[in-house]
Order: sequence, then structure tokens, then C-alpha cells
Amino acid sequence: MDSTRGTQPVPSTTRWARNGGTSIAYRTIGEGPVELVFLSGLISHVEALLEEPGVMRFFGRLAQTARVVLMDGRGSGLSDPHVGELSDDEDVGDVQAVLDALGTDRAVLMGYTGGASQALAFAAAHPERTLALLLYAPVVRNLPGEDGEIAWAGTQEERARRVALLVAEWGTGANLARIAPTVADDERMRSWLARLERQSMTPSGMERMSAALAQVDVRPHLPLIRVPTLVLHRTEDQLIDVRHSRYLAERIAGARLVELPGIDNLPMVGDAEALLGEIEAFLTGGRRGGGLQRELLTVLFTDIVDATTRAATLGDARWRDLLAAHDAAVRATLASFGGEEVKTIGDAFLATFAGPPSQAVRCAAAIVDTLHGLGLTLRVGMHTGECERIGGDVGGMAVHVAARVGSTAGPGEILVSGTTYGTVVGSGLDFADRGMHALKGVPGAWPIFALRR
Repeated sequence: MDSTRGTQPVPSTTRWARNGGTSIAYRTIGEGPVELVFLSGLISHVEALLEEPGVMRFFGRLAQTARVVLMDGRGSGLSDPHVGELSDDEDVGDVQAVLDALGTDRAVLMGYTGGASQALAFAAAHPERTLALLLYAPVVRNLPGEDGEIAWAGTQEERARRVALLVAEWGTGANLARIAPTVADDERMRSWLARLERQSMTPSGMERMSAALAQVDVRPHLPLIRVPTLVLHRTEDQLIDVRHSRYLAERIAGARLVELPGIDNLPMVGDAEALLGEIEAFLTGGRRGGGLQRELLTVLFTDIVDATTRAATLGDARWRDLLAAHDAAVRATLASFGGEEVKTIGDAFLATFAGPPSQAVRCAAAIVDTLHGLGLTLRVGMHTGECERIGGDVGGMAVHVAARVGSTAGPGEILVSGTTYGTVVGSGLDFADRGMHALKGVPGAWPIFALRR
């Protein structure tokens, strides 16, 4: 059976807009009522960017409010290399070329970190084509001004050291600790960032672009901004000082500043829903919550023990028949206990249960016993917690914890997290304490209990 997933918008094929002799790569996501052009600043590759599921989910959620337009700035990703010095005229012309290629008169511009300078330059030059500005963790200037302003930007020597370290670790994923420290140990995220950096530009290209950006200064644009503006920043952002956002919000007429808790700069990491909710409210006047909902569920993972060896012993045809019987038995048991099948992953099942977790635990026991009658041994892991639901799929840390609990189970075992155990105390179910466990990718140590049957 194929995985059952919630409906996600499908990104368009990458296209190119022409600004003079320079090709600018772009692609769109969704079919919202207005265009929202996302300007990511230095690092960009419109295809590699969406290879990370969390990033795709973020833009998919944003695409419920607007048609999202991703574009690679010149010198980055699939756009032409940059030659010479960076200029506001080129930045403005590149955005204008993309809007023209899309046949769009006006758009919302979302500037992220260094992309804020491009968004502000365009809004100042073409207010008639700018519906609104969204500035997330923007940068006013990369070095302190000669007038003593922007002192928090750090000295030229400090910036040189930061750039040198960035270049030395370019393409390795090590920079994840700087842009998203809460997931710095996530190998999948590190691998994605490493690919994104390598495909965005070379280390020497990064060095050149950083040098060109050193003197970027958005202050001259600020008195010219006459469009609705929302400035967003996580207060403890470890990459960009929140004072950049405070400075801009004080000097753009009518701008609204929203400071959110968190230390991550990458918008898709941390409480992304809070960020998306502010954007949605700004653009639409309300919060629908989109397709992303949080529900308290008990998550159950089942997995066949030593499936590869069994398949090799039985042969392909007999294994397919046995696997079909396995799937039918699991589905029938889930249905009888009120469980909801979310998806299958190979020979594993992911299911959820609303309501008291005791029903999910009893269902797990019934599944293990039923499959034992077919000559199959399962391992099961469970956890109760808040899940993110998008259509028919579920995600979030609760799902991750349940999977990790299941991976520690032995043949025939049903293991539950301390959260599930604490919730079913008094239900008549009997458990053995398995002690504290470190679960890969999950902070802290977790108590685990095994169901006695």
C-alpha cells in the first residue's frame, strides 16, 4: 500500500526570467490569490531548497494564503553567476523580471535575512507593484555605519572571522548550528543543508558574495517605504540580532514589529506555526490555521522482526502473500479498536488513536497476538503527545518519539513511553519498567515501559 498523505501543493517546474543578459531562476508553489515572492538572500537553490520535508511543508502552508514564488538571486543556485559589484538596480530589475515573466502586476515581497535589502529596494523603487512587505530576521547593514549606528553588527575583523569559518565549513552541514541550533544534531537536516550550500555556490563564490554584501545598507530606502510592512524576528535568534528588526520597524512608516520566542533563525525550525499565523493574519486579517492542526494522539508503530531474512527464506511470491495477510490482519484489528491507519512504510504500520491511550495499548497486544498466529513476530512502539496533522498525514516530535521507542523494542515486545504509561495507570494494564533511555534525535532521557501479557 502506498503512503496516505495530506494534500500538498506541487511546485512548478523551474523557469528563468531575463534581466538584460542575466537569467534568474524561479518556481512557484500553490495557486493562492496573490503572489508572495520569497527572497532568501545569500544561500538559495530553488530545487534543493524543497528537498527537506519541513521546508516544503512550511512553503506548502504559506501557499494556502498566497502563491509562493521562490527565486535564486544572481550568483546563487540556478541563476547566472554574478559579475562585478552588487547593486540595488540589479536587485530591483531581477525581481521585476520575475514578476513580468509571471504576468503579475503586484506582489507581496518576503525578505529573509539578507533578502530584506532586495525587498526594501524594490518596494522603495516600485511601490505600485508592491502589495506589502514581510521582513523576517532582516539585516540593516552587515557592518556598523560610519555614523556610529548599527554598532551591534560587529567589527570588520569579527565579520571576517565569521565569514572565514563559514567558508571553511561550507558544504558540510556544520553551519546548521548557526542557523538552527535546536536541530544541530539532526543528521537529515545537516545533510540537506550541506547539499543546499554546495548547490547554491562554491566556497570561493561564497567568499566573493560575502565581500560584495559587506557594504549593503538598507537605510536609504526606509523613508521611501509606503506599503504595509510586517517585521518578524525571534527574540533570541543566534544568527541575526533582533535589534536589526527593531531598528527597521521604528523607521518604516506604519510598520508592525512582532517578536516571537526562539533561538532558531531558519523559519521552518522551531515554532513555525506561530510565524505562519502572524503572516496569515497580516495578509488576510484572520487566522484560519491552514491545513496544519495539532491533536493529542497516541502514535503506534509496528514493524516485522527480521523481515528481510523471512523474505529471502520464503521467496518473493510467498513473502508477498504473507505480507498481504499481515496488512489485512493489522487493518482489521485497528478498525476493531478504533485506530486510524496513517500509512505503511515498507512492512511497518503507522497508526494513531484519539482518546484514552489504553485502547491503543490493547490494540497493539491484539495485533502482536494475531500476527503470531501467522508466524510473524512484531515489535511495537507507542507514545502519546501532540501531533501535527496535515490532511491524512501526521508529523511532529510525538511521531518521532514513538518511532524511536519502537526501535528499542525486542521481538514480540510492546514498548510505551513514560507519557503513555502515566496516562494508562489504573486501566488494569501491567507494565515492566525498562529504565531511562536516550532516544536518537530527542532531547533528554526518556522512561520506557514494556507491556506485560
